[in-house]
Amino acid sequence: MSQTISPTTPNPGQDPDRKGENAQVGTGLLPPGTDLAALAARHGLTVSGARPSLPAYVRQLWSRRHFITAFATARLMSQYSQAKLGQVWQIMTPLLNATVYYFIFGVLLNTKHGVPDYIPFLVTGVFIWTFTSSAITSGTRAISGNLGLVRALHFPRASLPLAFALQQLQQLLFSMAALAAILVCFGQYPTLSWLLAAPALVLQSVFLAGLSMIMARLGAKTPDIAQLTPFLLRTWMYVSGVMYSIDKVSGKLPHSVALLLQWNPAAVYIDLMRFALIDSFGSDKLPDHVWAIALGWAVVVGVGGFVYFWKAEEEYGRG
Repeated sequence: MSQTISPTTPNPGQDPDRKGENAQVGTGLLPPGTDLAALAARHGLTVSGARPSLPAYVRQLWSRRHFITAFATARLMSQYSQAKLGQVWQIMTPLLNATVYYFIFGVLLNTKHGVPDYIPFLVTGVFIWTFTSSAITSGTRAISGNLGLVRALHFPRASLPLAFALQQLQQLLFSMAALAAILVCFGQYPTLSWLLAAPALVLQSVFLAGLSMIMARLGAKTPDIAQLTPFLLRTWMYVSGVMYSIDKVSGKLPHSVALLLQWNPAAVYIDLMRFALIDSFGSDKLPDHVWAIALGWAVVVGVGGFVYFWKAEEEYGRG
């Protein structure tokens, strides 16, 4: 009796890699010897979920800018929806932190000694640091905390960490009115130098967007990083001059250590905001070429973080 071989059943000794091709050929849909990869390329077919080129990825993100903005705003509005005070907590949280830091560091440890306008100095540092820490914390969970969305819909994954960073920027802008009121209450009235806060905030936002994307990729691959992040941020805060003046302590440290403290990006952006908003915080308290340093951190981390995140685009949500 003769043996009949099914079109989808490979002959003995057949190359397994050609099984799919032979199945299509055997059905009569394609002629024998057809190069399926070349056929797909000729008709513009690509692998599902494949990483697009970097320029194409940027265009995709730009086309979804309205989604990013709407997603960030919706998260901001829902953040304190269960609390009775609602959005007031956006202002109360940094203010309460500033109050605690004032009594612990300013009064008990006397870090306010030799620092003019210490309360405006401290409150400005706390508000800007809160922006930094919140953007990094939320960015770490941007992918790992939204796996349902990532797996259900096709969109550039960088939309999520960018939306989370934008949410924290919106929260900072919302609370800047309270910061301005506090500064006025302590004798810091608006001047033209306040306009410098805008470019400083833009540079910091670019830096944090890039850092959020770096942390989002790391958090997507290793979710345990989210548990480690608070400890790293607390350490970073203590070396960023939030509660004390780096200018006052740098003279007691080795030159290399003092430079590391002064060039610390968190400290750079905090001090630029203090320079813009507080009269007594003059340029003598800033490191040399501070604007170049701020720009360098924004470009290196912003662009580098974006490219680093893009390189793993096709891996997010898998596994």
